[in-house]
Amino acid sequence: MYTWNLVDLKRVRWEGKEALSPGKHTLEFDFKYDGLGAATLAFNSVSGLGRSGTGVLKVDGKEVAKITMPKTIPLTLQWDENFDVGADTLTGVDDRDYQPPFKFTGTLDKLTLTIDRPKLTPEDIKKLEEAMHKNPASE
Repeated sequence: MYTWNLVDLKRVRWEGKEALSPGKHTLEFDFKYDGLGAATLAFNSVSGLGRSGTGVLKVDGKEVAKITMPKTIPLTLQWDENFDVGADTLTGVDDRDYQPPFKFTGTLDKLTLTIDRPKLTPEDIKKLEEAMHKNPASE
């Protein structure tokens, strides 16, 4: 299971139908963002923020859940949150699952985090520049 807490407004849960069997497993969560990203801010536009995206949860290479979210968090999470791995020391993701402080009692052999930020294409830049020049408030 993977749960995304959208700042306590909504929680989205990707969950397989079966519990994991004992033993070693590879878990993957891949999220593809549909927006242009924070680079649109350089053009006085928030159009790239808070857009939709699709998450896929895989267990041992097999897709077990796929959900498209209509919106995402526009900028950043709370300043006092952190990236806990194998533990949660501050605010829990979902109180139905556990209460902090929480420590995972299994073994994590490896964690790989890949951040693939959206990149503006020359066409995106041209559209953003044109929109910026049409808006007198940006000058």
